[in-house]
Amino acid sequence: MSSRTLQVFIGDRLAGTLRFEAQGARQRTVFQFGAEWLARPDRFTFDPALLLVTGPQFRRPTGENSVFPSAIADTEPDGWGRRVILRDHAKRRQADRRSGRRTVAATLNAVDYLLAVDEGSRVGALRFQDEAGIFQRAPEAGRRTTPPLLELGHLLAATRAVENDSETAADLAYLRGRGTSLGGLRPKCSVIDDDGQLSIGKFPSVTDQTAVTKAEVLAMRLARRAGITAADARLVNSDGIPVALVRRFDRTADGARLLYISAATMLGADSAEEHSYTEMVDALRVHGAVVQHDCEELWRRIAFSILITNIDDHLRNHGFLHVARGQWRLAPAFDLNPFPDRARELKTWISEEAGPEATIEGLLTVAPYFRISRPRAAEIIGQVENAVATWRSVGDEIGMSVSELAQYAEAFEHPEREAARQAASLPVSTKTARRVGSRARK
Repeated sequence: MSSRTLQVFIGDRLAGTLRFEAQGARQRTVFQFGAEWLARPDRFTFDPALLLVTGPQFRRPTGENSVFPSAIADTEPDGWGRRVILRDHAKRRQADRRSGRRTVAATLNAVDYLLAVDEGSRVGALRFQDEAGIFQRAPEAGRRTTPPLLELGHLLAATRAVENDSETAADLAYLRGRGTSLGGLRPKCSVIDDDGQLSIGKFPSVTDQTAVTKAEVLAMRLARRAGITAADARLVNSDGIPVALVRRFDRTADGARLLYISAATMLGADSAEEHSYTEMVDALRVHGAVVQHDCEELWRRIAFSILITNIDDHLRNHGFLHVARGQWRLAPAFDLNPFPDRARELKTWISEEAGPEATIEGLLTVAPYFRISRPRAAEIIGQVENAVATWRSVGDEIGMSVSELAQYAEAFEHPEREAARQAASLPVSTKTARRVGSRARK
């Protein structure tokens, strides 16, 4: 059996100990809160599934779910980061074979991936100290932990090489640890922007058929126009290639860390099961710091996703920031993308009754569950529709060409836009309101 023991910190405060154990294909983790943490008057659990108790809490992987407690799994590298880590490991293994030395382990385990993210850019406030008392992943000698924006061209070239299967050991060494935890297989990297703030650079993929990075910035700009609290996003040019630069919302202006968990963690969701926005409302009522404000914000975000055809709204593309003593608020919206060529079905269902169909009608049926009155629902939908209606002019402002805008027309111009305009002026049926309102009271 192999094992690793890590000290888990929330910022600079030791919260507990995580032990990873593996024997062949069998793995498990054991987390235990520290006595000093449990004695603090301001103690809280950073994961709703972890109880504030003195004893060990065990977890084994199930299906596609991580071996780690879900809040810790939120800090693991995303699909793109894992791809870089695996390629880098393979290159170094090849170098070992050529030299006859053995400096790299034969295989990577879950802890290897977890600790491969640079300590300074790991999402949220969780930090992991190894057996030698070093926070991981520690910066290599003579190497910046997170590159400045002026190195964007170098980062882009290295990611292109990985996508084209032509990367060198130097490319991988440069990218090593600089991935992110906030979603997906698309090429991206942590960078420090011109204001000295931690950001994510999102690069076009060599397989893109549309202007994906521009469309994401368009969606983020429209979200703010629609009254949604969204991460700051802008386009930067790297040798003629548009890169989406999204500022990290889990850091304060002075660089302090904010504790973040995904909606999947908040709900204790199994990735193999369907989940709904009404479940997020239930979680807000238990753990929320500003419950009604965030319920209304969430409903507004669903309306926006429907109108821009953002159908990649799975639970890891929603998150929460810790406020105090186990109370949370919605994190700013991120990973908002229009999909012109996909079926109009949401990854997160509106409700169990409404199902996955991205319709204004379905959204209106759950307004009472969110405790949103009919006049307020009409007002919100009107505001979102008015913002989305400006998609062409905003796209033009950020530099999208006529042909690039035409590629996204189906994502923005569809019957639900007309349904939104009608919903802004027509009352919801009394029968529907009574049925869903009764469910909300239960």
